[in-house]
Amino acid sequence: MSKRHLMHIEILEAAQEDLKRGALFYESQRYRAGDYFLDALSSDIDSLHLFAGIHPIRFGYYVLFSKRFPYVIYYKIEDERMKIYAVLDQRQNPRTVRKRLKS
Repeated sequence: MSKRHLMHIEILEAAQEDLKRGALFYESQRYRAGDYFLDALSSDIDSLHLFAGIHPIRFGYYVLFSKRFPYVIYYKIEDERMKIYAVLDQRQNPRTVRKRLKS
């Protein structure tokens, strides 16, 4: 039985900011779910160790839909590492998402 090689996951600065904005939004809501949001999205991101590359491609990025929040994780696999470029609310206008991913 062979060991599966775990690729490194890199969350780029823009994606880290997306996560912070999402946490602040959910923390400001009635149920103060900012920490839960971060835990849930971290779990989704960690799942990439097992499932990277199986997700659909949109705008040139793999897209992983969060299991608990209406968010999408946009990532690419480059040189034995997964790079997360954005973590965005899936209810945004697709033009806004495309523009954000090009920046």
